[in-house]
Amino acid sequence: MNLSSSISPNLPFLRRFSRALTGNQQSGDAYVAAVLDSIIADPASLNSEPDIRVALYRQYCRIWQSVSFNMKSPSVAVPSGGRPHQMMGSVSPMAREAFLLSGVEGFGVDEIGLILDCSAGQVQLLLAESTATFATQAATDVLVIEDEPIIAMDIEDILISLGHRVTGIARTESQALLLAATKRPGLILADIQLADGSSGLDAVGKILQLFTVPVIFITAFPESVLTGERSEPAFLISKPYLPDMVKTVISQALMIHADARAAA
Repeated sequence: MNLSSSISPNLPFLRRFSRALTGNQQSGDAYVAAVLDSIIADPASLNSEPDIRVALYRQYCRIWQSVSFNMKSPSVAVPSGGRPHQMMGSVSPMAREAFLLSGVEGFGVDEIGLILDCSAGQVQLLLAESTATFATQAATDVLVIEDEPIIAMDIEDILISLGHRVTGIARTESQALLLAATKRPGLILADIQLADGSSGLDAVGKILQLFTVPVIFITAFPESVLTGERSEPAFLISKPYLPDMVKTVISQALMIHADARAAA
């Protein structure tokens, strides 16, 4: 298999990781484009690697870490006009990387060590740091837009376990709009294809015209919305999902939203 064929199946998921790390589709996809440019310039950087997926994420993290504001200490003030991913909150940048590599991308400790160029012990400390910090996040009201009752109940259980409050579960776009207007949520978890054929993307788009709120989309077909060719979600969970993945993305989405509000 040639290098291009090896990389292509991993690109949608690298986009998912990049968008979750930066909190923004445009910024996330720009970093992925930079990774591809670096590989084109030096194909040997991946050709010799036994695990292309690990090598691809390592190349990404090296580029992300090479941009000075991404790796600043949380105590360093962000310049005026800073973007959401420039704020690091109370979690160190490498801890965020490790947290997402584990919880969203499913890498093991040894693989994360290779990606971040650190020991397994250091990875464990990074994961402990992020887990401890995210566990102290303030509770918020959550709107769930999901037409499958069992999945909706499962998501509700996960949210409650994190201390959040579910304000309602909508199965259609019209229900979602009504619930959002009734009680403004602090977070939205939305399926893309809804019960009556309506779209979770359309419902969220209309809600975001009224107020700003972090949104996480859940879909069985992540490749269809991770193409980089149109306006697409910054936070995405693939079905079937693991509870830890949902918890990780919720924590990251809320922290980036809090960072953006603090920077405003």
